Order: sequence, then structure tokens, then C-alpha cells
Amino acid sequence: SQDRSIKVWDAADGTQRRSLDGHAHWVTTMSLSTDYLLRTGAFDYKCEKLPEEPLERMAMAGKRYLEEKRTKRERLVSGSDDFTVHLWEPMTSKKALCKMVGHQQLVNDVRFSPDQMYIASGSFDKSVRLWDGLTGKYLAAFRGHVGAVYQIAWSADSRLLLSASKDSTLKVWEIRTRKQKGDLPGHADEVFTADWSPDGARVATGGKDRVVKLWHH
Repeated sequence: SQDRSIKVWDAADGTQRRSLDGHAHWVTTMSLSTDYLLRTGAFDYKCEKLPEEPLERMAMAGKRYLEEKRTKRERLVSGSDDFTVHLWEPMTSKKALCKMVGHQQLVNDVRFSPDQMYIASGSFDKSVRLWDGLTGKYLAAFRGHVGAVYQIAWSADSRLLLSASKDSTLKVWEIRTRKQKGDLPGHADEVFTADWSPDGARVATGGKDRVVKLWHH
């Protein structure tokens, strides 16, 4: 919020559970470590076929979520106009696990990788930073854009990261090598948004040129 806080609410009754305070300016972006699981439900890009019955799919989705929570505690990452990224465990503590510094301008977007092992952050300082998803430790900075980075998106297998920028380009970064793997040119103006399909096969992008583009991986 503009009040510099993050509120945690009980989904069952709508009551506030706790307030997460620590940012010195507006909180503009957040991501849960389980976002990919919540988004995809029963679907797994490594699985060839889903059950046909809706109830079976619901049961499979619940099982995937509970298995992940058993092995990895649910975390939250937040980005702010104070140039910092904070890592939280919102269900257990109101104190940040880690304050991640390094960006030189406001943070536009933060995303956990689907495997929850990494956090990526994009900023007006034209860079994308990579952090450890468990500890918040700084790992690498991806530089190459000549304009602000507006949004980032992960591939389903967590091996590649896509960044969309004010400079009208999209760049693909390889996590293993920490290097740029390629460019997706074609937009005639700023690229505001990008998303990677859950099966990892396609990327969709949209920009100021009023065009939505679909790319095949």
C-alpha cells in the first residue's frame, strides 16, 4: 500500500492477521512463493495428461499445494519505491527475513521462480536482479536494457527469465550461466507486460504500440 505496509488477511473470515512493516516508501509489487502452484492448479508441465473429472483435478491441485508447503515454507517477496526488496514468512512472523538492497531506483516487479528457488526483481534502474528464494542472498544482476524494466516472467522449468522494458525490447536470461540468451525484438514502443504460458511453450507480450505479440519457445 501507499501507507508502506503489507496486510495479511484470513481468507475464511476476512479478518486481518498481521501487518508487515519495514518498507520506507510505497509497496508496489508482491509475489508468493506458491504463485505458480496457485495459478496452475492440477496442471504440471511435466505431466502428459490431466484427469477428466473436475473433482479429481481439484484433489490433485490440493495435493500439489500441500506437498510444496510441507517441504518449503510459504514466503512472500515485496518490492517498493524505496529501491528495496523484502522477503517475509507472512504466516509466522511480521518481521522481514531479509532486506535485499542493490537496486538504484524503484522496484517495478518481483517474482518467485516456479520451483521457488529464486527471486527475480526488475527496476527502473534498467536491471534485473537475481536472489536466492530461501535466504534472499544476492546472486547476480542482468544488465542489457537501456530503459526501465517494467515486468518479468519465468519459464515453467525455472531455467529462463524474461524481462520487458521501456526500451521496446524483451530479453531472455539463462539462470544457469547468468547470461543473456536472446532478444525478442518487434515491438515499436515500450513493452509494458509479459507472461509465460504454464506449459512453457509460449510467451505473450503487450506494449505502448497497442499490439499483443505471441512468441513460441
